[in-house]
Amino acid sequence: MRQIAVIGLGKFGSTVARHLSRLGVQVLAIDERKELVDEIKDDVSYAATLNATDEEALKAVGIQGVDVAVVCIGEDVEANLLTTILLKRLGTRCIWARAISPLQQEILKALAIDNIISIEEEIGKIVARSLVSRNVTKHIPLSPGHSLAEIRVPGAFVGRTLRKIDARSGYRVNIVAVKRRVPKVTEYGERTFDEETESVPSPDAELNEGDVLVVIGRDEDIERFSQAR
Repeated sequence: MRQIAVIGLGKFGSTVARHLSRLGVQVLAIDERKELVDEIKDDVSYAATLNATDEEALKAVGIQGVDVAVVCIGEDVEANLLTTILLKRLGTRCIWARAISPLQQEILKALAIDNIISIEEEIGKIVARSLVSRNVTKHIPLSPGHSLAEIRVPGAFVGRTLRKIDARSGYRVNIVAVKRRVPKVTEYGERTFDEETESVPSPDAELNEGDVLVVIGRDEDIERFSQAR
């Protein structure tokens, strides 16, 4: 079983820790604030109250033995960087670190950190793209200029099949899944919906209003596809 340490249990860090635990990962959750550690201790494998800038304290919880350490400390930039430096010194195999400013990103790059998390920057891009493209409900950058996006089926495509749309030739994007809301009736007679994902969508199934297409491609092609008329 993989072992991952999550250091810093604010809203972001605690969310990462809990989801990792639900995915079957052995999570070591760390924060110097006891109340945050107490809130998460029943949801992870092990939770420790300690100052992550204390090298001996990190050694005591076996930080050097984890597969990945994720530094989620946000506002305290000094603590973030000191913790990251200590993890490097202790030989942690893989380090992910959060950055909240361009300068912090540059420092982390200079430290040769494996992965730099820039939540504010990425969320800002997602919000901006959603404001411009109403049909785009989710946008995940994969590499510079290329993304995975969830797009509400444009009106021009309702009632048509994927084969007729021919997104690859006409728009240079690949449709990798279709999400649909399927009506159902509960045991109490209430009408509701389940969301079903067709990961290998049939090319001859008609698209309905409200369907969501999961596409991969260049950002400009995704934008053009989302605004098809």
